[in-house]
Amino acid sequence: MTTTRQPSDNPLPADAPLARELLDGLAEAVLTTDETGRVTLLNAMAAQLLPEITVGTELSRCPVAAVAHAVTTDADRFDADHHGRRLRGARRQLAGPRFAWYVRDVTEEHDRADALRAERSRTAFLAEAGSQLGMSLHRDQVLLSTTTLAVPHLADAAVVLPRPVAPAEPHARWTRYADGEPAPTDGLAPLTLTSTVPVLAEALAGDLADPIPCRATELTDLAAMLPPGFGSPGTVLVCPMPGTDGSAGVLLLIRRTGRPGFERREIELAREFVARAGAALATADLHDEQAHLARVLQASLLPPELPTVPGVTVAGGYRAAGDTLRIGGDFYEVFPHSRGALFALGDVCGRGVSAAVLTGRVRQCLQTLRLVEQRPLELIRLLNRALFDAPDAARRSQFTTLLLGSLDRGPDGVDVRIAGGGHPSPLLVTTDGSVTPVPVGGTAVGALTTARFAETRVHLDPGDVLLAYTDGVTEAHGPRDAEMFGEARLHAALASAAGQPPAALIDRVLRAVDEWLDGQAHDDIAMLAIRASVPA
Repeated sequence: MTTTRQPSDNPLPADAPLARELLDGLAEAVLTTDETGRVTLLNAMAAQLLPEITVGTELSRCPVAAVAHAVTTDADRFDADHHGRRLRGARRQLAGPRFAWYVRDVTEEHDRADALRAERSRTAFLAEAGSQLGMSLHRDQVLLSTTTLAVPHLADAAVVLPRPVAPAEPHARWTRYADGEPAPTDGLAPLTLTSTVPVLAEALAGDLADPIPCRATELTDLAAMLPPGFGSPGTVLVCPMPGTDGSAGVLLLIRRTGRPGFERREIELAREFVARAGAALATADLHDEQAHLARVLQASLLPPELPTVPGVTVAGGYRAAGDTLRIGGDFYEVFPHSRGALFALGDVCGRGVSAAVLTGRVRQCLQTLRLVEQRPLELIRLLNRALFDAPDAARRSQFTTLLLGSLDRGPDGVDVRIAGGGHPSPLLVTTDGSVTPVPVGGTAVGALTTARFAETRVHLDPGDVLLAYTDGVTEAHGPRDAEMFGEARLHAALASAAGQPPAALIDRVLRAVDEWLDGQAHDDIAMLAIRASVPA
């Protein structure tokens, strides 16, 4: 006969050696309560993590607030700090109105999660800082971005003291942003701030490498740079901003009294932040310097304001090939003299800055050579020789197509002598609307030491216009089938503007070219129109 064993209605006694050994070997705390809510069993880990609770303790009134609150509110879980440890508890109902609580020490797990969140926050902050600072190419914008990024992530207020641009500048300029301010503010710091505080002087001089925490009382006149109502400053982190050739400035991170000081990880984060800010400030300074040089270069290379020449009316038109500096390889010049004037219109091979450099050289040579020679053919020969005498002529391998002409007033109009160096023929536009090329010929200037140049003559009756232009006009490509603007369209545009002043004629051609391009890129364009004056 087989007997089936029924499970016992009585649990294993709590003081049974095996049960005690199993419970005490668990890595989590275990405690049970009876139907009255009093503790009936504690294992070794429970005694270690919750020493305030003993057998017989009424759990709803125990000294561990998180546990008591969970029992009182009939919650199945709690998560709380206790004796410097992070504890997480879960409740499970046993037979009858009895419960078991399982409590784990999750301090390390919690610390790892906190560290991960902190690292993600740190990475996100540095990424945002790098993005904003990287887009700031102007010095003032970098200073504003530096202060606004630092608050409130690193401090309650941030003040940037950039290295003075001029060594003899008497006061340190500052830019400040504080929590609650609508926008950053700037001003001049008292002279004593940097002269009497060694740590600031060292940071601005580049002798300080790492951020240094200071008490606000150590920084003389700091309150003068803080907004009204800011309160009492507590800890200040002095952060040197590294630049390309030493210090780019100093960032002061200021926390109010009562806020904790700067921890090691916060100081490391500040170091990485000011490294980015310093690099951005150095880049902005370099950009400002290059922009200044570009403006100077642009002013020297842009076509000049045309002079007044008795007996003729002149006008010019210029478009660079999509260059933001508006400089390129096309140019024109007019040089008045006692009998009339010299004029030049040229096209340096290439585009952009490299072409502009040669353009400047050609124009400077013409400025000098026309003082000793005013005959067009002889002048263009001297220019060719001067370009080859330049030290880097062999390496440059650049050349210029050019028209050089002289204007001589007469009783019945203007006599024009034109020397050519491989440039498109100028066009004679008469008052009746006819457009006739004036062949010149010749080879490019600066291409060969044995270059041959040609000269021709043309007479302008009163009202006639001579137009010199570069190939950027005729070779402008339309957007549809890449067909060029061409000479026929140029002639038609000139014929439609016959009899008008030179400026109106050039404007008509430029509008026709723009319509043809329809927003497409184009080569450099230059035009010079010369009209024999009509007697009053």
